[in-house]
Amino acid sequence: MTESQQNTKAEGAAAPSSDPPPTPPQRPDDEDCCGQGCVPCIFDLYDEAMGRYREELAAWKERHPGESP
Repeated sequence: MTESQQNTKAEGAAAPSSDPPPTPPQRPDDEDCCGQGCVPCIFDLYDEAMGRYREELAAWKERHPGESP
């Protein structure tokens, strides 16, 4: 195989399977909140986790253009 063929293969290669898409956090049930005004509330923690998930998903999509998670 020529160097040109090797470069073409590498450029068109699928993304490694060791880079799975991120998984979204599980939303707490409404009953999981005690309603006592905790700081942070479990829903605050969930919102923060969703923000991280969105950032990780955007980065994953950049590494895997045209793929859906």
